[in-house]
Amino acid sequence: MTTVRIPAGWPATEERARAVQDELRGRVVLDEPGPPPGTGRVTGVDVAYDDERDLVAAAAVVLDAASLTVVAEATAVGRISFPYVPGLLAFREIPTVLAALEALPGPPGLVVCDGYGLAHPRRFGLASHLGVLTGLPTIGVAKNPFTFAYDDPDAPRGSTSPLLAGTEEVGRALRTRDGVKPVFVSVGHRVSLDNACAHTLALSPDYRLPETTRRADALCRRALREAAQASLPPAD
Repeated sequence: MTTVRIPAGWPATEERARAVQDELRGRVVLDEPGPPPGTGRVTGVDVAYDDERDLVAAAAVVLDAASLTVVAEATAVGRISFPYVPGLLAFREIPTVLAALEALPGPPGLVVCDGYGLAHPRRFGLASHLGVLTGLPTIGVAKNPFTFAYDDPDAPRGSTSPLLAGTEEVGRALRTRDGVKPVFVSVGHRVSLDNACAHTLALSPDYRLPETTRRADALCRRALREAAQASLPPAD
């Protein structure tokens, strides 16, 4: 487990964080298809918080895209680097997520974030932010549609409907299991929306959420428990 310090110069105010989003948003690459689904490696990242102890834990879990078996994993723990502000959650998560990715023994391939990419009020969610900083292809797969509108997709697995900001398609609602609530897929960086949806389906053979997210979620929660236990004062 890697211990992370808040980076020097990290934004401390909402105004500065939004300025950073504005600066980096123009670097998002939207004209690349991304790696083919079911090939190479794919990595899930997720975070867990203990606000009482001011701790955040991040996990990166690398899967073989064809078999969905785990081939590598890493965790990082640090102090919470930004207050909770909707639309600015990346600033709470990125330092520890980057440290977890950097601790992996090899390239992560496509990175799947538990959150948003272009499906974000400023079109620059965690998946886009992480992609721009690392240069990696990234997608966001979220559990809810944030503030965006959508029609319920048809019931069969694989059905989609546009996730809309007015008339702009910022992502898609994707049914990963027959008749089960959809997930919400958006482009992060260097991946097309069609490909992002195909990857999400390939990573979700049995459950609503992709295996990348399920495994990273379990690992970051375990890392947070261990870090919290280590921070407890000794018993008298």
